[in-house]
Amino acid sequence: MPQHGPAANLGKGTEKPKNFWQTAWRLCKYMAPWKWFLFTVFAFAIGSVIFQIVSPKILGEATTTIFSGLLKGYHEIKAGQHLTRFPINFTKIKDILLTVGIMYLVSAVLSFFQQLIMANISQKIVYRLRADMKAKLQRLPIVYYDTHSNGDIMSRAINDMDNIAGTLQQSLAQIVTSAVTFVGVLFMMLTISWEMTLIACITVPLGIIVIATVAPRSQKYFAAQQKSLGLLNDQVEESFSGHTVVKTFNREESSITAFKKQNQNYYRSSWKAQFISGLIMPLMNFVSNIGYVCVAVVGGLKVANGRLTLGDVQAFLQYVNQFTQPITQLANLANTIQATIASAERIFEVLDEPEMQQTSVSVTDQPQPTAKIEFDHVAFGYDQKELLIKDMNLKVTSGEKIAIVGPTGAGKTTLINLLERFYDIKDGSLKLDGVDTRNLKRAQVRAHFAMVLQDTWLFTGSIYDNIKYGRENATEAEIYQAAKAAHADTFIRQLPQGYATVLNEEASNISQGQRQLLTIARAFLADPEILILDEATSSVDTRTEILIQHAMDRLLKDRTSFVVAHRLSTIRDADKILVMNHGSIIETGNHESLMAAKGFYADLYNSQFTAPGTV
Repeated sequence: MPQHGPAANLGKGTEKPKNFWQTAWRLCKYMAPWKWFLFTVFAFAIGSVIFQIVSPKILGEATTTIFSGLLKGYHEIKAGQHLTRFPINFTKIKDILLTVGIMYLVSAVLSFFQQLIMANISQKIVYRLRADMKAKLQRLPIVYYDTHSNGDIMSRAINDMDNIAGTLQQSLAQIVTSAVTFVGVLFMMLTISWEMTLIACITVPLGIIVIATVAPRSQKYFAAQQKSLGLLNDQVEESFSGHTVVKTFNREESSITAFKKQNQNYYRSSWKAQFISGLIMPLMNFVSNIGYVCVAVVGGLKVANGRLTLGDVQAFLQYVNQFTQPITQLANLANTIQATIASAERIFEVLDEPEMQQTSVSVTDQPQPTAKIEFDHVAFGYDQKELLIKDMNLKVTSGEKIAIVGPTGAGKTTLINLLERFYDIKDGSLKLDGVDTRNLKRAQVRAHFAMVLQDTWLFTGSIYDNIKYGRENATEAEIYQAAKAAHADTFIRQLPQGYATVLNEEASNISQGQRQLLTIARAFLADPEILILDEATSSVDTRTEILIQHAMDRLLKDRTSFVVAHRLSTIRDADKILVMNHGSIIETGNHESLMAAKGFYADLYNSQFTAPGTV
């Protein structure tokens, strides 16, 4: 079970930042616009602590007054006087209690406003940080997303941001209050008795020794616990996501056995981690109680000798209880802050990533281009050492249907990436309407294109909005017409909410084929100059594929298109077929000419009909 309280994070493994102070200073710069509010928060925090610290000594005066009255009455009775009540100054006690009550009230009010202001500031700081990160992600090149997992990016944008927000709201003021409490309590104890203060201070190094001894050992077990938890989560996710396969092959028992093994490993590591870290508070309380007992004995002797009042001893004992708390809190905050700075460092790593640059090359524009798209001695590689495409030459005129075929790794996707300017070429020139694409803004280039991919992407929202994503200013009639052209209108209207049907996170409330139809409808609505299709009909049945193919023919008429084909039977009517292998175009022509050449394409085409099960 998770541990809560002052020592909740002591000993837990935390990711350590690579450059603590530099990252901390950079995070502080984000706080600069609200520095006066922060000063106010710190002032309120200090004020709240001071009122709490002073109160026990004032309250001790009430105890002293009562004790003095009782002692005086006892002496009067011993002297033979008749007393109806003990001579206790209740007016003074009432004034003391009223003063202490007011001080505690003021402390609570200051603490409330401190939390209120800090909550507002922390959310504003994280809001700005999150906005900067979102804007940065929009400016990052595609290569960043190709080299970083979605889970890592989401973790930075959500978990790390929440970590920073929590620390700013809770821990920042806590550092000040803990430090002020430690110094203030020490000062108040010195005003009462330096000898008893010395005794209380002996417990400080003992407490530090306890933390320094136990925490590193528990950290090791917490690291093992997190590792075991990760393996357990992987096993559970794997079993549930593949539950159909598990049941098909009657592997339920082995799956349960594997789970039990991982669960047992997690139990052992978790038990050790919690047990070791759980020793910290009992040991800290033991050390604190030793000091408490010693102070109580010495204080009692001083009262007996008349060197100290009973109220001061009472106040001092309260201060002893408060004395070790800031030490534990600061040790706990050290782990929290370290984890927070590590989170900030992960976010700043994203903010420091090189952005897409607006390029300009000295390639002369063609005033009257002969091709819609032209590859002129294009060279490209994903890294600087090895080129995937070395010398590509291709001219595509307006209205041509270009099919791209080839084995896995031939460079088909790379060609699409270059067309959309997801990556810039290394050498040569890639022209769109006679202008090198590097001399155009990326948004200008992509405004000419629309894509329908094999892997559908739909967002959480209504079907209507998903189709409208193709063109934001489209009318309702145009959206319905696009759905009809893609043969999606019929199934949409059969749904209970029709076009208002809300797709869930993975759009799993409709079939894969229906998802593909919606992406095709979105492409119809976009009405692009150039259309890119990546086996767009692969997830629909044969009858629907024929209908879509007819609709595609209307869509592709007088429109330039690039079709990445895996099933070669679907591109027999292409104007030009590019056969790619190892990044190069090795054959070009239409279906009949390539089959007559009996080359690579002919072998590839024939293999799909002579080798059952191949794709």
